[in-house]
Amino acid sequence: MNAAQIRSRFLDYFASRGHSEVPSSTLVPADDPTLLFTNAGMVQFKRTFLGQDPRAYVRAVTCQKCVRAGGKHNDLEQVGLTRRHHTFFEMLGNFSFGDYFKRDAIRFAWEFVTSPEYLGIAPDRLRVTVHHTDDEARALWLEISGLPADRIYGLGDKDNFWQMGDTGPCGPCSEIYVDQRWTPGSVPVPMDQAEFEVEAEAGRFLEIWNLVFMQFDRSLDGTLTPLPKPSVDTGAGLERITAVLQGMDDNFHTDLFRPLIADVERLVGATYPGGPEGTGISYRVLADHIRAVSFLLLDGVYPSNEGRGFVLRRILRRAVRHAWLLGRREPTLVELLPRLVELMGEAYPQLIAKQAFLADTIRQEEARFLETIEAGLARLDEIQASGATHITGDEAFKLFDTFGFPLDLTVLIATEMGITVDTDGFDLAMTEQRERSRAAAGKVGTSADGVRLDIAVVDGSAGSQFVGYTSLSAETSVLSDAAAAQAGVLVLQESPFYATSGGQLADHGVVEGQGWRFVVRDVIKDAELGQRLLGELEGTFVPGVVQAAVDAERRGEIERNHSATHLAHMVLRRRLGDHVRQQGSLVEPNRLRFDFSHGGPVDAGQLLEIEAEINDLILANAEVDIREMSYPDALAKGAMAFFADKYGDVVRVVTMGDSVELCGGTHVRSTGQIGLFRFSAQGGVAAGVRRIEAITGHGAYAAVRAADDRITGLAQTLKAQPDQLERKVEALLADREKLEVRLAEALKGGGSGSSRVLQAGPVAVHLVSTVTEDRGQLGEMADAFRAEQKAAAILALVNPTTPQAVSFAVTDDLIARGKDANALIKLVTTQFAGRGGGRKTFASGSLGTMDASAMVAEALPAMLVAWLDT
Repeated sequence: MNAAQIRSRFLDYFASRGHSEVPSSTLVPADDPTLLFTNAGMVQFKRTFLGQDPRAYVRAVTCQKCVRAGGKHNDLEQVGLTRRHHTFFEMLGNFSFGDYFKRDAIRFAWEFVTSPEYLGIAPDRLRVTVHHTDDEARALWLEISGLPADRIYGLGDKDNFWQMGDTGPCGPCSEIYVDQRWTPGSVPVPMDQAEFEVEAEAGRFLEIWNLVFMQFDRSLDGTLTPLPKPSVDTGAGLERITAVLQGMDDNFHTDLFRPLIADVERLVGATYPGGPEGTGISYRVLADHIRAVSFLLLDGVYPSNEGRGFVLRRILRRAVRHAWLLGRREPTLVELLPRLVELMGEAYPQLIAKQAFLADTIRQEEARFLETIEAGLARLDEIQASGATHITGDEAFKLFDTFGFPLDLTVLIATEMGITVDTDGFDLAMTEQRERSRAAAGKVGTSADGVRLDIAVVDGSAGSQFVGYTSLSAETSVLSDAAAAQAGVLVLQESPFYATSGGQLADHGVVEGQGWRFVVRDVIKDAELGQRLLGELEGTFVPGVVQAAVDAERRGEIERNHSATHLAHMVLRRRLGDHVRQQGSLVEPNRLRFDFSHGGPVDAGQLLEIEAEINDLILANAEVDIREMSYPDALAKGAMAFFADKYGDVVRVVTMGDSVELCGGTHVRSTGQIGLFRFSAQGGVAAGVRRIEAITGHGAYAAVRAADDRITGLAQTLKAQPDQLERKVEALLADREKLEVRLAEALKGGGSGSSRVLQAGPVAVHLVSTVTEDRGQLGEMADAFRAEQKAAAILALVNPTTPQAVSFAVTDDLIARGKDANALIKLVTTQFAGRGGGRKTFASGSLGTMDASAMVAEALPAMLVAWLDT
């Protein structure tokens, strides 16, 4: 039975018994900031078990995507070294929310595991554990399974008691084990509990299913109170069950991994050794990591240097290092993607839909690390060759900062070399760098204007209430004192001023008191100290009632840009893909800046289409709806939330058309108030992060007017109507191309003109005859000459139809000596009773009655020799 069949049979079995088949949730927990990744099937039901998120069903079955590669649930460093550890795995589970309990949970599990219609595992091969106090579960197993009492073991809290946290729902659990040494027809080996625990630890008995019976509520003092509606949460690892049914003692040798390992064999041109030893580890790492990388990318995690993105980058770079050990010097993981899509695309169709995106992202990330891995490995080799037995924190940080080596990769390689690493020193170096970065941004200890954040701590300042969502002015009282005001700090009881937050800059404005005014230049807020206005005091501060007023025009420009940022985010996701995630933003009065996850530059044509769609949304004039609601309700409404750990229980949801985001900023009342949207710049910020800049409203209109003025001015310069400008420029470019051809021919002695090269000492004089009289065209010929001849050369242009005319161009080295074209034309025209002038690079004149061609050929070389020597 292959893995796909097992997955399907599990879902079908429970669906036929009244369970709702619930799709796997994302690997990024939507409403649980305590978890880095979804690591069990019950994660998406956590609030349901707590009674906070009632469902339309009381029974559920899932096949949940899980990752254990970060935080306290981290198997990353074990992957490849053992037979069971994986970064990504699938958890089969059935759940009861106050419906059935122990009897049905045990009955379902036993039937599915042993019935020939489903898994068909022989009962003689199975053993069960229960919590040592759970006599009810023990009795049910005896009744339902028929197992003898000596194959049902009572274990302690460590193995058979589950709890969600220090307090809350909890309960005993029961586990099903498979004897991996059992052979068909053999009699189960009798053993007591101590012997069973030893054999289980040694790997003979493999746990394949855990049934959790949530029947208590644990209080702070440890008291267990029975729940009014006990529930069931079960989990069975698909990879483990597959290994059992396929007769393998190693998950990597099942049909979930073996085809991927075969592809690695093909890529490296060598045979997999067959186990978690030697180079075999690298084959297994690659087969495992392509799964984690692909599914994390599908669920919106993008490689970065922090949080979940950093874990993904660690997995990717660990894979690159193992491919390197197998001799690969080019991207390898990406070559495994087609096989993964073939294996899992039917169960997860998004793999097929997003294959091109996955391939591009994985290839770019691998290629980026391959650029530095050789130098980083060479540095580690140098450390080993020096006889060092310890890598300092600063050195480990350099390997990370310069060569892209995550700390755990450095530790792994160093351990293989017999070298220790100062991980505490690395953490210190990382902290110091972050502090330097924040200080450079003016965010440590001071405001953007250099005002100390800890000045004038005033009792009650944390109670300053922001009223600026609904009003741009307020009659209020000052909480801070005269000393604070003189130092440039003011704290109001009610403040209409928005403090810098979430990328949106602070409001400016004025606070007026009796005989004094305070000009607000910045606003900061702090959880401990509250909101503070920073600026300049004019007059003598007197406590009392004041009038506070925000600069409404500036606030309006900021609101236009902030609302436009939301629309841009939505349209970028529509056009480029769901992998687009906000990575940072800046909202100012005169522009907006938005950083987002994406693998490369956005095509210019596509950017224009995005801009057009944003303007369509603006013209639709959708109402901007802003309301507060619970975090789960916001997610149910479809709000995009990419920073789960920053949100509280109650969040502010901003909706404009199809755009729904969690946001604490200020916005327009309807999208039409944005007016106009124009992109102004695009660039890269970091690996996998792009940046766009844009302008809206008055700024966008001013940019359009300025562009129109430039077009009008250019049309006047070129003596063309604006609508004929393109045709005029095309004609001029065609004329220039013809002139360049003619000059090239003339310099070679061909074409309609003629060319000679004369020597004046070390300087070559190129005498070119041309029939053109247009000074602009002559100037272009001179420019082409100077572009070709870099030093010690002079161009002399003569025209047989106007014999007295001559023009000179000289190279930059001669100009640097003071022998420029203007000086040369003055010398020549003075000598032959003519006149002329021009620039240092190009000058023209007339020789009176002298034939210019003859003068250049006969007299100029000698004149130049003398002139150049002066």
